[in-house]
Amino acid sequence: MFTRRYRAAGAAALTLSAALALTGCTINLGVPADNGYPGMGDRSSGQGPMMGGARDSSEFSARDIMFAQMMIPHHQQAVDMSDLALERSTDPELRALAQQIRDAQAPEIEQMQGWLDAAGAGTSMGHDVSDMGMGMGGMLSDEDMTALENATGSEFDRLWLEGMIEHHEGAIQMTRMIRNSGNSEVRALAEAIVDSQTAEIAQMKDMLAG
Repeated sequence: MFTRRYRAAGAAALTLSAALALTGCTINLGVPADNGYPGMGDRSSGQGPMMGGARDSSEFSARDIMFAQMMIPHHQQAVDMSDLALERSTDPELRALAQQIRDAQAPEIEQMQGWLDAAGAGTSMGHDVSDMGMGMGGMLSDEDMTALENATGSEFDRLWLEGMIEHHEGAIQMTRMIRNSGNSEVRALAEAIVDSQTAEIAQMKDMLAG
């Protein structure tokens, strides 16, 4: 059985609707306002149920933190799938794509873990949302992962591409939580996820069609 650090966390039903219902606090982390990331639109657009108007870029909101808690296990599953593809697939294009995904998402996991560490927040959400509806978008179930692990040859490649397309589409959906974040680093990560994964979805669909 292929080892996955965050399978247990990823199996929890974490809802976007619950995330969007969050209200309240921001957490001042004392981070420089720019952080070396490109801006994402109007920096005064930190709107949503929590706080209207401008918010200092050094603050991580409760929504930012919840996003990191949800996206870390989501990204980890993509890294695990990529590792599996590098072990199993003989298709050069698929292997190159798997390496690209791994190289992008592993550092993003470290980045988001840094947010949680600085905020004194754990990787698990502090309240039970298991009965609130659908889980994190695109996460493969244990059964899906087992089927992928047991597949070989062209069947493995097909299952991997189909699973990763769904996984990427779920990640793009999840970024809606933070696209208007008051923190420039958080907004930059949302933009990077949307841009890179949209392009990868198009590539994978072409690969399936071929």
